[in-house]
Amino acid sequence: MTIIDSSPLFTAAESIELDLSPDEVYDAVSDLARSGDWSPECRGGVWTGEPGAVGSVFRGENYRAEDVVGWAPLVRGTWYTEAEVVEADRPVRFAWAMRTHAGTTQDSVWGFRIEPGATGSVLTHDYVMVRATEGIHHIVADLDEAERVRFVQEWGAKIVDDVRRTLEAIKAVLEAEPVRAGSGA
Repeated sequence: MTIIDSSPLFTAAESIELDLSPDEVYDAVSDLARSGDWSPECRGGVWTGEPGAVGSVFRGENYRAEDVVGWAPLVRGTWYTEAEVVEADRPVRFAWAMRTHAGTTQDSVWGFRIEPGATGSVLTHDYVMVRATEGIHHIVADLDEAERVRFVQEWGAKIVDDVRRTLEAIKAVLEAEPVRAGSGA
């Protein structure tokens, strides 16, 4: 048994208040092509299928710097992922599962939950990896158990930081946008 067999392997969930309606927040966060506006690694991408609909696939373009868990054998520079929308419950929940290279969804799900707040909405960004993905198995294949434990700790901290940074950037970007006509605000 190895730490990589832990379930869940990674989890994160953070919330932030936004001065926007749940519908406005949902419209923004369900458009994964806008990820480049707020994601630490995703620079945007393209949809196959109806954007934001369950079953549609988003091919994301990502960029990872050399210093991100710099000792680990991670993909660096530009790389691509595919994610399939697994929940699209407007304006409450939007989530997508990462796919393998063969196109199978994995137990690696990112999501947003939107609830009414005192002056707008409360946006929660969450992530769970129930079982290690194809990519995680590849990363740790040549690591000993002590290195695997270190990787899980450092990667887990990175995920939590990414979730927080994403929420802060979403707030900054969305609250700076002009109010859209007909939004009721």
